[in-house]
Amino acid sequence: MWHACEMPWAPELFTAPVLEQVQEKWRLKELAAVPFFDGLIAGETDALVESFAGEPDLYDPVRGRIKGTRAFESFVAGLNVWLVQHKVSVENIERVVVEGGGFEEVVLHLDGPTGRGHLPFAIVADRTPEGRINELRIYYSSWPATGRHATRPPLLQPDPELREPDVVAAHQRALADGDVDAVVATFEPDGYVREPAGGQFTHRGPDGLRAYYERMFSNGGGVPLEQCALVGDGRACALEYNVVRWGATELAPQAGVAVYVRTRNGKLAAVRIYDDVDPPHAQPS
Repeated sequence: MWHACEMPWAPELFTAPVLEQVQEKWRLKELAAVPFFDGLIAGETDALVESFAGEPDLYDPVRGRIKGTRAFESFVAGLNVWLVQHKVSVENIERVVVEGGGFEEVVLHLDGPTGRGHLPFAIVADRTPEGRINELRIYYSSWPATGRHATRPPLLQPDPELREPDVVAAHQRALADGDVDAVVATFEPDGYVREPAGGQFTHRGPDGLRAYYERMFSNGGGVPLEQCALVGDGRACALEYNVVRWGATELAPQAGVAVYVRTRNGKLAAVRIYDDVDPPHAQPS
């Protein structure tokens, strides 16, 4: 599902030819925003910079915190070179925008260490009431591009007052408890979970989900998460978290985000995970 809305770049800052090109691409009469990668490759860096409420502020899994115009411009230039080198094409998955923030999901199809690969990529934005960006946080696993994991320190601190909605809260409890039956019960019969490596690491239906979570909990217990921030609408939400323990193994806190998509029945249609945690037991990803 893909809607044009205010996430992330402000369209009024781009030139008419760029806007026309994006409108034609998405077959839109009006453009409420320029999507993340469309804005990057347009070559109009000033429009990206001015889409922020203040100086650019962005967190990237590889480069860390990127703050200030000069650092941001260097990041954009480097990312564009990387997109060309890896022959990246962008598949749009999900976009949600609400007052104060939003998130965007894509899959990048790219040349990787073993051939053509797929990199799930998520962006979470904090926004002003006027729609300008306060901060962007990018999440993806380095595994599809490099064949190895990269430890990512926390971006946010846990929020003890954060309350997940209905089935998301039930899913989190089951995950922390290591309860396979309970976690599978949060999904629709054809629901799925996708690991950070994407592609073949997608597990669907009761049997696929059960096998995945049995393997996840095989290190002596569940995987409790520090919940840090939540943004979403009535159908889909993104939960930013820190992983601090995997079963019996304590971990240095590591940042991630998971997107939960709910159905009208109140169950989960999909869970898509974006982190780079190296599980302390053998898993394919």
